[in-house]
Amino acid sequence: MSVELKTAADIEKMRIAGKLASEVLDYITPFVKPGVTTEAIDKLCHDYMVNVQGCIPAPLNYAPDGHNPYPKSICTSINSVVCHGIPNDKPLKNGDIMNIDITVIKDGYHGDTSRMFFVGEVSEHARRLCKITYECMWRGIEKVKPGATLGDIGYAVQQYAETNGYSVVQEFCGHGIGKRFHEEPQVLHYGRPGTGLELQAGMIFTIEPMINQGKRHLRMMGDGWTVTTKDRSLSAQWEHTILVTETGYEVLTQSAGTPAKPASR
Repeated sequence: MSVELKTAADIEKMRIAGKLASEVLDYITPFVKPGVTTEAIDKLCHDYMVNVQGCIPAPLNYAPDGHNPYPKSICTSINSVVCHGIPNDKPLKNGDIMNIDITVIKDGYHGDTSRMFFVGEVSEHARRLCKITYECMWRGIEKVKPGATLGDIGYAVQQYAETNGYSVVQEFCGHGIGKRFHEEPQVLHYGRPGTGLELQAGMIFTIEPMINQGKRHLRMMGDGWTVTTKDRSLSAQWEHTILVTETGYEVLTQSAGTPAKPASR
């Protein structure tokens, strides 16, 4: 497995792309409310990326091996949808939880981030799932430093999720990112400490745990993209793009509206 170490020039471009991706989420936040369609949210995000930021929406027409081209500019995954939900004309309902996943391309570099959104008044159990998933992501991020391993990240995420009664999706994971949307390494959200690739300064990858309220098993829908929980339980996900620095990590996907890091434990 060859993992590209980014140069100082690459890292500067990735900081810009990451901040822009996060700013799309800042921009769309006030529009997420009951009665709005994900189709409308997609169009707003698309126009903001293209016309305001001068970016390319990476998901639009993205077609990895064997897939139909993805038809929209963002992913909107609601309630039991784990990932890759395709925006449509169905209105959001009070009580829905939704992940919005944004990837922009700016000057040839990708910035990739996602957040959970509450639609109107959301149940306590849905809020807890979103909170624990956010903390899972950060537990993984906090393991990042030169000499640590990918297994350290996966273990930190998995242990925290399972201790809180949730399950970790295993079929989808974080990934290296740069001039390409998906690069090596694959960043699993489960694992054993001290195993897997050793981290080096200059690596850039996403940490994006998908955590289910019920069992971890999934179902692929007929569109070839949308993935749901098999038992229809709720699923949540958060994502940041992370740089391994000489002394630890830097989160590249931050902006004015990024939720704060959880209070130290």
